[in-house]
Amino acid sequence: MSKDNRAFWDRYAKLYDFEIKRFNGPAYAEMYRRMAAALSPEMNVLEVATGTGLIAVNIAAHVRRIEAIDFAPKMIAAAQKKKAPANLRFSVADATALPFDDQAFDAAIISNALHIMPDPTKVLSEIARVLKPNGLLIAPTYSHGHIRTKTWDLNAKFLKWIGFETYAKWTPAEYVTFIAQNGFTVQTHQVLRAAFPLVYLEAHYPSER
Repeated sequence: MSKDNRAFWDRYAKLYDFEIKRFNGPAYAEMYRRMAAALSPEMNVLEVATGTGLIAVNIAAHVRRIEAIDFAPKMIAAAQKKKAPANLRFSVADATALPFDDQAFDAAIISNALHIMPDPTKVLSEIARVLKPNGLLIAPTYSHGHIRTKTWDLNAKFLKWIGFETYAKWTPAEYVTFIAQNGFTVQTHQVLRAAFPLVYLEAHYPSER
């Protein structure tokens, strides 16, 4: 990701928790509930693009171990200030070059991030690499496909000016297709109410390698 994009997320770290809770609190509470039901106590879990660690902190009690990464150092610094259980570790890392061995995790979470990554296909490839056969992917993301092109382009120009870029604009159906095209078998998906429609999605990476 670009240096400017990282700088934006570093600046945004101070506001992240407030804005999530203010505008998307109920949707995130529903995601925590669904994730806890999908995960199990024997699982080693990777969270990519953890931000300030909201999801990781809320689901850590339901799994064996969580490695939670983000490419923005100040996001990770904010996460590390939270009261977190001993089975959760935060670190700075690049989603397109994960510093983990092949087949190291039972499950991976990437929430509301693929649409703001320049190369989401590479990110999914790296996630697939570090997942065990038939590993679980939980990948909720905001859907912007309903926004008119003119409105989208105008907003995108402004956001780019302040250092924030959105690289993909999916409808829920397009997002499900995108995940499937990258080798994952989608098990369930549902649109949750949030500031933007939020597609909650669970998939597995096939055991055939």
